[in-house]
Amino acid sequence: MKLGMIGLGRMGGNMAERLRRHGHEVVGMDPGKPDADAHSLAELVPLLAADGQPRVAWSMVPAGEITDATITELAGLLSPGDLVIDGGNSNFHDSIAHGTALAERGIHFVDCGTSGGVWGLENGYCLMVGGTPEVFAKVRPALETLAPEQGLIHTGPAGSGHFTKM
Repeated sequence: MKLGMIGLGRMGGNMAERLRRHGHEVVGMDPGKPDADAHSLAELVPLLAADGQPRVAWSMVPAGEITDATITELAGLLSPGDLVIDGGNSNFHDSIAHGTALAERGIHFVDCGTSGGVWGLENGYCLMVGGTPEVFAKVRPALETLAPEQGLIHTGPAGSGHFTKM
């Protein structure tokens, strides 16, 4: 699976590395990392094209204004059928709003409560995922790579992943 990882700090960087180690193609974006594949969302999105498959952008930035700005900008850059995953610690109310706003543009949304810290690279992450069953199924290969046995659950509609993590 090909995806873009937005935010290559301790969590996002390690998640990108774990995905790469297991055969996924990850395009990393971080304005503060000189060795990142892209330094802006406008640079990242064209790099996500994968043989006609929907583009997948996974945000691992701090909750709040930066997540809101990231999702708003992605909404203007992505196309119907593409997918945004918010793996940060967003408030579930914000996740519901993000899902609604993206759905109006035909863009799918998954909120993914993520636990595992810096140990996740080696030990895996616990992922609590909200979104439609169809969209969950599309990203399941990447989610299963990140989560060890019994570390992954589809919690229900958008917002429920961050609610469960809370």
